[in-house]
Amino acid sequence: MSLRDIRIVLVEPQHPGNIGAVARAMKTMALENLVLVNPREFPSEEANARASGALDVLEHARVVETTSEAVGDCTFVVGTTSRNRAHPLPGLSARECGETIVREAGPSSQAAILFGPERTGLRNEDMDACTHQVTISANPDYASLNLGSAVQLLGYEVFLASGEAPQGEAPTVEYPSQSDLEYFYKHLEDTLASRDFISEQMHDVSHAKLRRLFGRARPNVGELKLLHSLVKLMDRRED
Repeated sequence: MSLRDIRIVLVEPQHPGNIGAVARAMKTMALENLVLVNPREFPSEEANARASGALDVLEHARVVETTSEAVGDCTFVVGTTSRNRAHPLPGLSARECGETIVREAGPSSQAAILFGPERTGLRNEDMDACTHQVTISANPDYASLNLGSAVQLLGYEVFLASGEAPQGEAPTVEYPSQSDLEYFYKHLEDTLASRDFISEQMHDVSHAKLRRLFGRARPNVGELKLLHSLVKLMDRRED
């Protein structure tokens, strides 16, 4: 495992100075893989100034238009959240996040931590691209963390765990990428629609629940193939 296999993804960052602060936080924790989803302003002189010695992180940052592009090839994606969700993903503490992502990441199993816009955090549709969620424990009366601080805290846990993790070991289980999962969800949704299994009024809620169900189960590559076969069987028409 290389820390290069772990990417930090900022979804629609609103303030260029925060992008620079994130780059600085990343470099102090030996993280260098930064992806920006539809940033309001980048490149930016303000971001460069706030990076303070971490310009190389900014120079190599990748800019994409959607969250799906940012994590489509990842097999393990953690979304940061500070609030309860109607359909939560499997939850991790900050310490568990660092330990787990180090175990999961590798050349053939890219991993990512997602951070949402400064004011609103990740949207539900962004969380749909995640396999897990993490909440940073803080004062319940004032739990607000700025973006740079949040990246610094989780980056520290990743850095700490990476020093203790065995090196050079390939994952024993192969998990599908987020793009593969999205293809399965589309297959399932189309099949259920063809069978009129879910009413139009319950469409969004039901499919959100199904996503969370399979997200908790976290099928591996072989299991996902089996699920595709089951869905094909559901769609088979009688003569």
